[in-house]
Amino acid sequence: MERTAKFMSLSGLSGIGAGIAALVSGTIAAIYLGYINVLDKEQGGVDAQSVSPEKILFFLILGTATIVMAIALAYIFTRRIAKKKNLPIRDRTVKLVTVSMLIPLITGGLFILALVFKFRIFGLVAPSTLIFYGLALVNAGKYTVSYTYWLGLAEIAVGFISILFYGFGLIFWMLGFGVFHLIYGTLLYFKFERSKQ
Repeated sequence: MERTAKFMSLSGLSGIGAGIAALVSGTIAAIYLGYINVLDKEQGGVDAQSVSPEKILFFLILGTATIVMAIALAYIFTRRIAKKKNLPIRDRTVKLVTVSMLIPLITGGLFILALVFKFRIFGLVAPSTLIFYGLALVNAGKYTVSYTYWLGLAEIAVGFISILFYGFGLIFWMLGFGVFHLIYGTLLYFKFERSKQ
């Protein structure tokens, strides 16, 4: 019954992979910024005047590469789990999970593009990505394991905390997308994969 109602092919390794990808890209971003900009309380991180078109392009490429890497790892490991459990990779539940996630993610993406290109507000990009991603996970949580729902709430919480500590967005981004995914993936792996081997 639960298999028909919930997406049961989630892989803990995909969560771990996404966490590692986020930590690597966050480290690259910190090095690229010289890290001093990230911790500059007076400037609130990176101010609009200091962000050149080259920096915006760099972060767009880095962000896209991180998303592609995370999605690719999720697909590879999820496909592997689905094969082992003899479950379909595409069914009604997978479509429900996908649609539930895409609505907040696309909305958030458009909101962030407006922040960057229309208003040149860069300090709210990291909190916004965390909040909208968290909303996507909470939204999709009803169709998958409960850990997904709780990860979503954690992402939303760290996103709002990040707003309160304006200028430290990259640190909170690495915490939410990196460390939280590592914890989430490890919990999934030991509960649903390791025990079955």
